Amino acid sequence: MRARGRVRAGDRAWLAPAVLTALLVALPLAALAVAAARGGVGHWAQLAGTVLGPALRDTAVLLAGVGAIAVLLGAASAWLVTAHEFPGRRVLSWALLLPLAMPTYIVAYAYLDLLHPIGPVQGAIRALLGYDSPRQFRLPDVRSMWACILLLGCVLYPYVYVTVRAMFLMQAASLVEAARTLGARPLAVFWRIGLPAARPAVAVGASLALMEALNDIGASEFLGVRTLTVTVYTTWITRSDLAGAAQLALAMLLLVVLLIVAERRARRRLAYAASANAPRRLTPIPLRGTARWVTPALLFVPVLLGFLAPGAYLLDAGLERYLDAGISPALWRGTGHTLALAAAATILTLCAGLALAYGARVAPGAVSRALQRIGSLGYAVPGTVLAIGLLTPLLAFDHWFAGVLEAAGMQGVGLVLLGSGTAIVLACTVRFLAIAAGSVEAGLARLPGSLDAAARSLGQGPGGLLWRVHLPLLSPALAAAALLVFIDCMKELPATLLLRPLNIDTLATLLYAEAARGAYEDGALAALFIVIAGLLPVVLLARVGEHRRTGPAGASAPATHGLLARPAAA
Repeated sequence: MRARGRVRAGDRAWLAPAVLTALLVALPLAALAVAAARGGVGHWAQLAGTVLGPALRDTAVLLAGVGAIAVLLGAASAWLVTAHEFPGRRVLSWALLLPLAMPTYIVAYAYLDLLHPIGPVQGAIRALLGYDSPRQFRLPDVRSMWACILLLGCVLYPYVYVTVRAMFLMQAASLVEAARTLGARPLAVFWRIGLPAARPAVAVGASLALMEALNDIGASEFLGVRTLTVTVYTTWITRSDLAGAAQLALAMLLLVVLLIVAERRARRRLAYAASANAPRRLTPIPLRGTARWVTPALLFVPVLLGFLAPGAYLLDAGLERYLDAGISPALWRGTGHTLALAAAATILTLCAGLALAYGARVAPGAVSRALQRIGSLGYAVPGTVLAIGLLTPLLAFDHWFAGVLEAAGMQGVGLVLLGSGTAIVLACTVRFLAIAAGSVEAGLARLPGSLDAAARSLGQGPGGLLWRVHLPLLSPALAAAALLVFIDCMKELPATLLLRPLNIDTLATLLYAEAARGAYEDGALAALFIVIAGLLPVVLLARVGEHRRTGPAGASAPATHGLLARPAAA
């Protein structure tokens, strides 16, 4: 950290980019409030009596179910792979991360075809039972609340698994070993020792999973669940009611704030103190008897449901589509648009995150801390809320800019920001800024203040210090942040769906359009491209976790939460 002392006037100038970055994040939220106020109180009453009640009910049921499954699967699997030895434990320790590569809307897309009444699963069951027609036998409709809860839970549990496993690896083994010495059974050790110690991590992971479930639009709409996100989208697009959509988005934002407050209070109340000595890593105890084989089988189920089954379907359908018709020009264009928009958003996000973190480094104080807080708000805001908040100021700028150009003699300019994809870049920047800022801040925290002092004594100012000293040392953190932001931008559906120009499709919107038409095989290649890209950060996370796990005794636990960089609840 930077040595304490007076902040120079030249150093305070580096807060200017941080101020601009914070304004970029705050602008859509302020515009959202203005757009909602235009609807009036009467509009609120109408929405509350028609769509808000059912949307809130379905959202609450969905979040409760997904949270329960994510906590159960995440905490139990983290404990089993950390505290016990059984066949396949090392493979499962990283395989349990694989569902992170599957966006929720792709899993729903895959299972809609897999579990269709004339799909492969129900067809195989009918053939096994001797039935010939779906009229004779069919499974319950997958378009239901229970299916949405199950599928989202099997995809989002890794958020809990990652944070809880990191906590289990960090905590001292002495308490667990003492409980074992006193004769406590394995389940009692988990319930009375392991789980209470990991409750802060459970709160963090569960809040992240719930944020993702709330932000989802594709899976909920495909499966017929009327969440707040789906209701905002239909109110804006189908009913052309921007004020109503803004008011519903404010209700979503309030729900997000409540989730963050609950998570922060849980972490504050459930915090615990660790020993001053370096904690010993927990020694896995071999499982015996039936549990030795039942445990890996049970742990394989969420990996199968959350990654392998939909992944195998996408691979088969994608190859079949490729062999039949090749790769369509629309898919090539969508891939190009996706890569270009994701690359532009990644560069802008890294620059904005660096501005926030470096401003706090060279000019620490209450102002820089407040700017960092504001900058991290974006990840907590669902994509639909950001899209509605950005629409009004971007549209006003486009009209103003077109007027300026027309006054200069240029006609027919059109919408510069909303018509070029720039709006998508700005939305992704605001939404994923906290990832870049958090990674850069963590990298800067590892650089001693003496390094800054030495460079200053040699005549380097803040700019030279950043360019010649900090940036070369921050390259690993910047590369990891760039990878995470790039992949998240590729997968982003709600903001892209609402802000894309008519002539621009991304892989996510192409998939959404094909699924909406029921042409599942046509969207398989787009989904496969997204999943392959999503595997990159999962591989990185698994490699880092394995490196830290096999490091020297007493080494710190894997910084999985920092690598994931999901700071919505931080």
